[in-house]
Amino acid sequence: MRAYGVIGVRAIMSNWNADFTGRPKSTSEGEIFGSDKALKYPIKKMWDSEGKKVMYIKSYIEDKGNLRPKTLKERYEELFGELDKKTPTKKVLKNLFECIDIKNFGATFAEEGQNISITGAVQIGQGFNKFENTNVEVQDILSPFADGSKIKKGDDVNQSTLGTKIMVDEAHYFYGFSVNPNAYNEYKRVLENFEGYTKEDFEEFKKVARKAVTSFATNSKFGCDNEFALFVEFENDRYLPDLSEYIIFDSENREVDLSEIENLIGDGAKVEVFADPYKLKVKTKYEVKSIF
Repeated sequence: MRAYGVIGVRAIMSNWNADFTGRPKSTSEGEIFGSDKALKYPIKKMWDSEGKKVMYIKSYIEDKGNLRPKTLKERYEELFGELDKKTPTKKVLKNLFECIDIKNFGATFAEEGQNISITGAVQIGQGFNKFENTNVEVQDILSPFADGSKIKKGDDVNQSTLGTKIMVDEAHYFYGFSVNPNAYNEYKRVLENFEGYTKEDFEEFKKVARKAVTSFATNSKFGCDNEFALFVEFENDRYLPDLSEYIIFDSENREVDLSEIENLIGDGAKVEVFADPYKLKVKTKYEVKSIF
């Protein structure tokens, strides 16, 4: 089995993926995009909230009366018990594959005595905004609190502090992805009872690919929702490029045209298309199901 697809994320008066200045992440030419990390994060949060084992997610430990993020070793030991340089690598590798984020996206695990690098079966590209009229909006925010540092200096403080919130009025991000179960063939040979990347794993990925962004609502992400998903599955090895490059988006009508992708796919594939039936039109020969 080999699969390809596209995940679409809509952002309305929100900030899907900010850079370190707080503005929407963009290329040197000003094209707005979201990183693969921005998409993987709500996916991992959804898995974590469902009680599944997730390795690469921030968790905290109390240290000298304060809370700090756990190290990679501490996170591993939280999930699987003690780890030292004598721990067999095959045992560590088998444990890592029990984590659903690693089973999908792979991992780099470098600890004393262990130097493991797993290329994930699922690879996700960068999600570019295809909406032509996106504007960046800067909103002033009045804090209810005064600046404590000015009070310590003895300055007169009669006003509370000001902040800013940066967002886009509207953007439509499209991420291409590929799924290659053969990436784990070598591990199937060395790990006992390891089945590799299964159809059940892919079905789980399809679920979070359709729902994780909508389920994740922080202050800046409220307004970011899953609006589109395309899954193309072949039983044999078939090689396709990044399908998000072939998405034609009509900004005026909020319509996705899949005609170029249909020509690329040809015959012999299982194709599923999901979309927000109220906010997005899809021009395609395939049946379009509700993404909700």
